Order: sequence, then C-alpha cells, then structure tokens
Amino acid sequence: MNDRDDDGRMLRGVLAAVLLATIVGGGIDLVLDAPVSWRSTHAIYEVALIVAAMVTSALLWRGWWRSRRSLVETRHLLAEHAAERDAWRASAESALSGLGRAIDERFSAWGLTPAEREVALLLLKGRSHKQIAYATGRSERTVRQHAVAVYQKSRLNGRAELAAFFLEDLMLPPGRTDAGDAAARS
Repeated sequence: MNDRDDDGRMLRGVLAAVLLATIVGGGIDLVLDAPVSWRSTHAIYEVALIVAAMVTSALLWRGWWRSRRSLVETRHLLAEHAAERDAWRASAESALSGLGRAIDERFSAWGLTPAEREVALLLLKGRSHKQIAYATGRSERTVRQHAVAVYQKSRLNGRAELAAFFLEDLMLPPGRTDAGDAAARS
C-alpha cells in the first residue's frame, strides 16, 4: 500500500466521521428540542440536513465502491497485458536478437557512426525527430542531420524506405497475409 492509498483512506474516514456526526448530532438535537410540531421550520431544516447527510454518505460510499472495483479491474487488466507482453518477448527473443544483429551488421556495412546508428534505430522504431531529440539529448536539427546522413549512406530515400528495407520481407505465420499483399492483389 502506498501513501496515496493511505491519504485516500484517511480522507474517506474523515468524511465518514463528519457525515456520521452530522446525522447523529442532528438526530440528538431534534429529539432534545422536542418540537411542538414537526412542520416547524427548525424541525424541517434539521430533518433535511440529516437526510442530506445520509444521501451524501450513500452516494460517496457507492462512488468509493465503484472506484475501488474499477481500480481492481484495471490492475488485473494491466497484469494480464504485462503477462502477455512478457510471453511475447520470451517467444520472440531469439528472432528479435537475430533481427537486431542483422540491423547492426547492415548499419556497419553502411558505415554509420554511433550517433547515426542510434538515430536510425529510433527512426525504425517509429519515433519522430522531436522524440529522438528529447530521448538522446540532441537538438532536433542535429537529429535531422543524422537522419539525412543515414539516408545518404544507405542510399534510401527516407524513413519509409528505411523501414521497408528491414521489414518488407518479414514473414507472417502461414495462412496469413499482410495488408500490402491484399492491396497489391486488388
């Protein structure tokens, strides 16, 4: 449990105590006042306060219960996604390391500098120039210059050709085709 959970629990406790005190205090005051008529302004006002505190308590409890249930469901879903991601990574690890080695070998054959390699890899991952600049601590202009150098050294005409160079011939599992094959047949 973290500090936020403790803070939320403390806030709920304080609110519950205040509402309970309002309900009990209003009820005791109503009984001690022993109004001659329950239709008096004072009696109606106190009954309205008690009812408002009870309704507010019920609504808050329902909201807290729903929030807690939603949080539990979200945590469960996140755990499922993490397990799915970890399973995929484990099953694809050898293929990905082979692809990583092949990409690195191609970068070497093109004669890319370490900075150009880093930019090229981030371009392959789909990052924008601005995102690469932020991630690498370089200016956006420098990242663009590295990208241009990558395209010149590889003799490719941009990001799409760079991605296609490495990914075009990846095979899907048997019986499945990619959208490009479907479009080409149309």
